[in-house]
Amino acid sequence: MTASIVGWAHTPFGKFDTETVESLVTRVANEAMADAGISAGDVDEIVLGHFNAGFSAQDFTASLVLQADPKLRFKPATRVENACATGSAAVHQGLRAIAAGAAKIVLVVGVEQMTRTPSAEIGKNLLKASYLPEDGDTVGGFAGVFGKIASSYFQKYGDQSDALALIAAKNHKNGVANPFAQMRKDFGFDFCRAESEKNPYVAGPLKRTDCSLVSDGAAALVLADAETAKTMGKSIGFRATAHAQDFLPMSKRDILQFEGCTVAWQRALEQAGVTLGDLSFVETHDCFTVAELIEYEAMGLTPRGQGARAIKEGWTLKDGKLPVNPSGGLKAKGHPIGATGVSMHVMTAMQLAGQAPEGMQLKNAKLGGIFNMGGAAVANYVSVLEPLK
Repeated sequence: MTASIVGWAHTPFGKFDTETVESLVTRVANEAMADAGISAGDVDEIVLGHFNAGFSAQDFTASLVLQADPKLRFKPATRVENACATGSAAVHQGLRAIAAGAAKIVLVVGVEQMTRTPSAEIGKNLLKASYLPEDGDTVGGFAGVFGKIASSYFQKYGDQSDALALIAAKNHKNGVANPFAQMRKDFGFDFCRAESEKNPYVAGPLKRTDCSLVSDGAAALVLADAETAKTMGKSIGFRATAHAQDFLPMSKRDILQFEGCTVAWQRALEQAGVTLGDLSFVETHDCFTVAELIEYEAMGLTPRGQGARAIKEGWTLKDGKLPVNPSGGLKAKGHPIGATGVSMHVMTAMQLAGQAPEGMQLKNAKLGGIFNMGGAAVANYVSVLEPLK
């Protein structure tokens, strides 16, 4: 590939009453530029990932990045959106600007502020990432959509409640070591498996511990072309990227297949010249535990209907053959929509640079995979990263 990640920044994810979209954006923009050792004047282009969909009264937010430094004034700045994959859409847009020769250095920021929105409106806003003529009246909002998916999966392949609880427990345990995570608590399998007052059913067979968190937060990274990256203190290269967009209506596809995820992974692995088994770890989109389960199958880790094997046999644990979500994933880290894809790239770059927090850092991480998904496997983005210096 023609570009590398040369700097990054990440706020903690959580509920922040004193922050705004603007304050989150300017904070990570400045911190990412400082981490890369560049000035605002060195930036050629800015890309902001911000889903919004009603979470923030302020729309038209690309120019808010300019508030970080007066030297960003008059730089090209664009906001992109692709549902829950908005952050990766921003990263890929920045890569395209570099590949086209339009920029040497691109500042990419992802942000969302969700927690100030009343619960009923949160569900309504998130449902905008589904096909409203079919799913607009779904009880439980977007959790209801994935509740239907989980119910269909259970009907076809049997009750997978143990597997979902194991995935939730794994990601919460991993999140304990991540200082950026919203929920740093090891709940354990038993709590995640049992219905209780603190862990009620939310939609279909999905309990509260099966659902990612409503979050505020931001992440940013600096992309540089290959020649510029050689002069930087660190360089995490893109071995491959792929984006596969699928139909929005679930009625037009087999929703249990996550076919767009499969296509994106196949394209990226072929482009990178590697197999899934060559990866040191994967950060995957666990908006709901059933999503991670199906993604095991879609990425090729197990045959269809056998995703439970990967978690039950320990393959995806930190010490397994393919650690999945060593950061804690969306499940523990939180899921501020527009920031998530950028966050996944930052977490992966940290691992490959050997700069992940103590307890989260994997040994000898050489190749990292990322899968970020928008909607119910509609927008599918894969990146394969490797350390260059």
